[in-house]
Amino acid sequence: MSSETILNGRYRLVAQQGSGGMAVIYRAIDQMLGRQVAVKILRPSLTSDPSFLARFRNEARSVANLQHPNIVTVYDVGQDGPTHYIVMEFVDGNDLKKIIKADGALPIGRALKLAIQLCAGIGFAHRAGLVHADVKPQNILVTNEDVVKVTDFGIAQAMSSAPQGERQTVVWGSPHYFAPEQARGERPSPAADVYSIGIVLFELLTGRLPYSGQNQQELALAHIRDPIPLVSAFNPTVPDSLVRIVAKTMSKEPEQRYRMADQLKGILEGFLGRGGIDLLATPPPPQGSSAPTIAAGGAAQPSGGTSQGAPARGVSGTAPNIPLPPYSTNANTPGAPQVTGRTPPPPGSTPLPQGVVPLASTQRVDLAPNAPSVPPGYGARPGVGTNPSYGAPPPTATPTFASGGTGAFNTGSSQRVPAQAARPLLDGVTILLALLAFMAIACLIPLYIVVFQARFAG
Repeated sequence: MSSETILNGRYRLVAQQGSGGMAVIYRAIDQMLGRQVAVKILRPSLTSDPSFLARFRNEARSVANLQHPNIVTVYDVGQDGPTHYIVMEFVDGNDLKKIIKADGALPIGRALKLAIQLCAGIGFAHRAGLVHADVKPQNILVTNEDVVKVTDFGIAQAMSSAPQGERQTVVWGSPHYFAPEQARGERPSPAADVYSIGIVLFELLTGRLPYSGQNQQELALAHIRDPIPLVSAFNPTVPDSLVRIVAKTMSKEPEQRYRMADQLKGILEGFLGRGGIDLLATPPPPQGSSAPTIAAGGAAQPSGGTSQGAPARGVSGTAPNIPLPPYSTNANTPGAPQVTGRTPPPPGSTPLPQGVVPLASTQRVDLAPNAPSVPPGYGARPGVGTNPSYGAPPPTATPTFASGGTGAFNTGSSQRVPAQAARPLLDGVTILLALLAFMAIACLIPLYIVVFQARFAG
C-alpha cells in the first residue's frame, strides 16, 4: 500500500513498521482525533475465511476491554473493502526480538524487569479469561523507557480457537515458543502462555533459543520430547534458584508449571527483591560446547554433541527436580520466594543425621509442583508477600524446642525452660496434693466416730 492510503477516510497510512505471517503493521495518523496510531492489516490469506474474521472481531472486542499499562490498547477494528484492519496504540520503541538480536543476553536485572512486566500484562489477560496463545519476542514491544507492551492478542486467539482442520491450513503461533500441548494440537491454556514466557526469559538470559529444528515438525518434537536445557549452561552468572524457576516454566506438562502468569510474576518479583547478586553485570559469552539438560528423574546431564550455536537436544523427560544444595547462606526474606536447602548448623553444635532438619531452620520453597491455580482476580494476600503460590500467612510465633532437642514449646518468649527442671517441679506439686488429701481424710475419721456414738447413745 502507498503511504497516501487512507482507510475509511480516517486512518492515513504513513510508513510500514513491520510485518509478520498474519499481518502488516503501519504507522498511521487518526485524522479524526489527530493522534498517531498503529494499523495492523490482516493478510489476504486470513481474510478469505469468514469464520476466522468473525472470531477475530469477537476477540478484538474482548482485547479492546483490556486496559493495562503492559498491554497495547486496541482502539478500533474495521474493514475498507477487502482490507481488514485493527487500530492500536502506537508504541515508540522496538520489539524484544530486535533488542535480543542487537544486545544478546541481557543483564539479569533488566531481563527480570522486562519479564515481570510481561507477566503483568499476560496475567491481567488471564484474569479476564483470555489466553494470548502466541507469546514471543516479536509480540512484545519495549518503549524507550523500557516499558513492556504486549500485542497481538486477537489474531493468535482467533487462530487457536479455530477447528483443527482450519488451523492446519494456516501457520499460527511460533514453533520456537509454543508449549508442548500446542505442538500436539491442543487448545492453549494460561499454562501454555507461562511456558512461552519461560522460553522468552531463557532467550533474554542467554541470547539464544533453547530448542532448534530444521522445520516446524522438528521444533514441535523438540518441545515435546527434548530435555530442558539449563540457563546456566550458557550464562553461568545466573543464580541456581533463577535457573530452576526458568526450568519450571518450561516443564513439559502444564500442571508442573506455574499455572498463571500472575503466579510467575510473584516468583520473579520475590527473586528480584531478594538481591544479593550483581543483577546489572553483563553476561559473559557462552562457554563450552554442550549444555547440561534436565532429563527424566531431574538430574542435570550434558546434551552430548551439541554445538555451541545450536540448542540442546535429546530425549524428553519430566518436570525438573534438581536436588537442593545442602546448605544455603541466603536469608529467607519475607515475601521473597527462594529455593534453599537448610541453614548451616551453629558452630560447635552436634550435626543432625542426614535428612533431618530442625523445625526452627526450615525454609519455604517457592517451586512447589502442586501449587494451586490462581483464580481470576487473585492478587497478593496480606501476610503472604508477593508470591501467590504460598498458602496461609505464617503464624505469629514459630514453635521452637529448648536446648537438647526436647522440652516445652517456646511461643514467643526469649526464655526457654529446660525439661529437666520442669519434671521435679511437677513431682513436688503432685506429692503436696496427695498429702493434703490424706490429711483431710484423716481429720474426718474422728468426726464420723463421734457422730456414730451419739446416735447409739440417744
